[in-house]
Amino acid sequence: MKSTAFYLGLALLFTHELDAMPNHEWRVLPLVRSLTDSVGELTFVVAHIPIFVIVIACIASLNLKTRSMWRDIASWFLVAHALSHIAFSRHAAYEFDSLLSTVLIYGAGLCGTLYLVVRLIEKKSVESG
Repeated sequence: MKSTAFYLGLALLFTHELDAMPNHEWRVLPLVRSLTDSVGELTFVVAHIPIFVIVIACIASLNLKTRSMWRDIASWFLVAHALSHIAFSRHAAYEFDSLLSTVLIYGAGLCGTLYLVVRLIEKKSVESG
């Protein structure tokens, strides 16, 4: 169940990034919203290449400690990302108002939360013997 929640959350996040294009997410993000649309879009897309490389490499690491740590980090990010969408939802340029966008964003956050809860339960179980 933990792995399913993690991979589903990651798939929802990656699919959200596809959905971010027609919803012009770069218009809301502080680092790129001041750019022209064409430069902001290009920057947004290109920036995801190294981000995805790092995330995929770390969560698939052959080192179990590294992999576990990065899966925790990625799961926390899923939660933080959903919360950031709540924070940005009042921004004038925010366009994520469809059911699909909502399911992708908050579904990923829910999966991240589920993964972290299961991890916490596992840790407590190991600690209590």
